[in-house]
Amino acid sequence: MRKLIYGMNVTLDGYIAAPGDDIGWSVPSDELFQFWSDQLRATDLSFYGRRLWQTMSSYWPTGDQQPGATPAEIEFARSWRDMSKVVFSSTIDKVDWNTRLVTGDAVAEITRLKAEDGGPMDIGGATLAAAAMRAGLIDEYVLATAPVLAGGGTPFFTALDNWVNLNLVETRTLPGGVILTRYETRH
Repeated sequence: MRKLIYGMNVTLDGYIAAPGDDIGWSVPSDELFQFWSDQLRATDLSFYGRRLWQTMSSYWPTGDQQPGATPAEIEFARSWRDMSKVVFSSTIDKVDWNTRLVTGDAVAEITRLKAEDGGPMDIGGATLAAAAMRAGLIDEYVLATAPVLAGGGTPFFTALDNWVNLNLVETRTLPGGVILTRYETRH
């Protein structure tokens, strides 16, 4: 069985984006960017909802060609472009860059892929992750908590019907007051 990881930058009050999908608060330090790059390289398959896919695919396919791109950004762009990805959406009809589009039941497809042999998978996008969370499919949560209060926006966590008990795996303090925490789901 494959491991499913949900991780994102998050405000102290629990939002991945402020109102209006504003993520201007989440400028990562070099160390945090490197952490996410290492996570990406260790991932066999990434799942995206439509909105996060559109954000990522608007920049990273050519991120290595941008003026002033750092070596870390060049590496991330190339890794992102080459890795296998699945986008779940019923409103877009085309995806590129080693990506497959799924228009059907996301939970059923994630469950199917999770049961296969292979390396870790990650999931991004609040709506998609919420469906996987409610279905009990998330094995690990990774939060890079920034010292900022957004006051509203898109929450990292969704409303749940039952408690999810977690074990703390790692805590690390990063530049800029960011606290990185990793939790595994207790099954």
